[in-house]
Amino acid sequence: MAKPMRADARRNYERLVAEAKTAFLEQGTNASLEDIARRARVGIGTLYRHFPCRIALIDAVYQEEVDKLVARADELADAEDPFEGLAEWLRAVLRHASTYRGLAASLMESDRAPGAGATMTACKVPMRNAGGALLTRAQQAGLVREDTNIPDLLQLTHVIGLAAEKTPDDPEIAERLLTLALDGLRFHRVPPVDAARNPSRTAP
Repeated sequence: MAKPMRADARRNYERLVAEAKTAFLEQGTNASLEDIARRARVGIGTLYRHFPCRIALIDAVYQEEVDKLVARADELADAEDPFEGLAEWLRAVLRHASTYRGLAASLMESDRAPGAGATMTACKVPMRNAGGALLTRAQQAGLVREDTNIPDLLQLTHVIGLAAEKTPDDPEIAERLLTLALDGLRFHRVPPVDAARNPSRTAP
């Protein structure tokens, strides 16, 4: 069990997260860690004691938004149309991934970054649980392909977010790509071979 932070350490932690959030909004997630520490009025060593790598700091900033996305999933859990509930949640995830320049790429790379697996768990587990519940409901309703899983869907939204970030002169690209992806998720009933070849033929 983690020891509680001393009051001064807690203040430093909160200042670092607040300044990181501002810096990420202004400069993207590749903002200088030294500059963030300077803004928070602490040394770079203090920053690294709280956040051993950049991904850990991104994780802390991201956590507040994760809480909002989990709450949104709870709101959509009883959506009349389970597919639209899942689609709306993925749109919310995409909007968040587009908030900070570089966040989509950071989320995509987090599994492969040294030491990042543990630091991103606090975000990934609740996100996967929340989205997974919406996905399962849509699959049980026969609206989404059974071979779909939530890690792939989250990765897909990050890829779309990255594409949108790289194409700033096309503000509609994210919605277009997500619409294409959602159409691919739908469960389409395939007609029997004979009926497909002979659409006018009726069953006996």
